[in-house]
Parts: sequence; structure tokens; C-alpha cells
Amino acid sequence: MKKILSLALALALTLGCFLMAGCGKEDTIIVHTNAYFAPFEYYDGTEIVGVDVDIMNLVGEKLGKKVEFENTTFSVIIDNVSAGKVCDAGAAGITVTDARKEKVDFSNTYFTSVQYVIYKDGAMTPDGKDGDVEYILWDNLAGKKIGVQKDTTGDIYVAGEINGDEGFDGVLKGTGAEISRFDNAQVAADAIGANQIDVVVVDKLPASYIVDKNDGYSCAALYYAGAEGEAPSPTEESYAICVTKGNDELLNAINEVLEELGTEGVEELIRKHMGLE
Repeated sequence: MKKILSLALALALTLGCFLMAGCGKEDTIIVHTNAYFAPFEYYDGTEIVGVDVDIMNLVGEKLGKKVEFENTTFSVIIDNVSAGKVCDAGAAGITVTDARKEKVDFSNTYFTSVQYVIYKDGAMTPDGKDGDVEYILWDNLAGKKIGVQKDTTGDIYVAGEINGDEGFDGVLKGTGAEISRFDNAQVAADAIGANQIDVVVVDKLPASYIVDKNDGYSCAALYYAGAEGEAPSPTEESYAICVTKGNDELLNAINEVLEELGTEGVEELIRKHMGLE
């Protein structure tokens, strides 16, 4: 009987430890990411590296803790962080939205991105230039099969414009445009080459990275046409790192690191991981 009780107690303790956030890992920060979003997170062999990894490693140094990155599907990161049972933070080029803010606490934003469209060389012609930036208007995606990384901002924008959701212009509604969702942007880009889709909508830097690493592709910024007398405008968003609500120690440390890096520091990390240094 004592043996049975001891085994039962051990099992209960093990299960409780599994369910409790950070159990047995008080000195470790568990960060969930989707490691197919270069230069912010990507695989170098079997190791996850990138801008977000560098930032969180600096946070670990500040708190005297080890940082472990775990790759997972992008669509579950916010809910995993919200639950606080399997990870402490999410860092994956995550765009701040009101819906996400209801579930997690966000750090200060550290990068503003623009949605880009990837296409086969020669398949599309940019509509204009904004300074040195070539852009394509949303209107010219009418009738196209559009690939996105599932549950990213590109997914939100494309679905919103096709469905005419509240808060969107509905520029693709009724045009025959279709959305196809993929686990990551590279797989989506591969689908262009396989003639399964026409274009991919994704953030600027991943788009630039994919075009640089894969022959036969071009990309351009994705802009909304301006109203009469107004210039076209970019499809913008801002990234932040999220933590479980109430984890103020970690949130404050992240904000301190971001403040210490500043815009120049973050841009230096981006250049490093884009291979521009």
C-alpha cells in the first residue's frame, strides 16, 4: 500500500510539474516562435537564430536566466503565451492587434514593417514608386490566387480584403481572388513556382529574404490606392514581443533591452541576419 501511495504521489507531482508554467525551470525563459520568418527567426542548421533570438538572449543576460526557443505553429503562439503553461513569451515578428492585446501583454514595438507581395519575375509590373520603394496596388491582386502564412498579418489583410470585413476596404471582394494558407512563407513561395498560386503576401523582410535566396522571384511593397487627390499608402504594422499577462518582470526586462538597443541597434541586428554586414 505504501508503495502504491508513493507511486501515486510521484505521479501527481510529475503531472503538477508538467502543468505548471516554468516548473523546474525557474532559471529559464521559454520562448515560442515560428522559425521560418527570417531574419527575425530562422534555422541555421538545427539551431534557431535571428533578430528576436538575439533580443531575447540579451533579456536572459539581464535577468540572469537561460533562454530556450521552441519552434511551433505561428497560429498557436498567442494562446500558448496566454495560458502560461508551456512558455513564458512569444517572439516571432508578432504584430500588435487589439484582439491579441486582450490575451497577452506586449512589449514596446521595435520594428515597423510593410506588407510585400512576392511574384514570379515578370509576372507583375509595379504601379509606381514611393521614393526608392516600388509598390503594387491591392487592386492588382484582383482575381489572383494569393498565398499567405497562416494567421499572420498577411493572412488577416488578404482575408479582410477578400471578404470585405469591417475595418477593410474590401478591394478584392467579388473579384474572384482566393486565399491559400501555408505553414510558412517559404512553402507559400514554393507554391508559386509549382503554379499552385500566383503571389504571396508577407512582411517586407521575409519577402526580401526569400527573393534573395530563391531565383526567379521578385517582390514589391503592397500599397492601398489613395482617395481622389491622395497618394497611395503602404500596408503597415508594428512588431512586439508578447508575455503572459502579469509577468511584469519579464516584460520590463524586454522593454529595457529594446530601449538600450534603440532603432539603430535593432537595425544592426537585422543587417547581420540579412547578411548585409
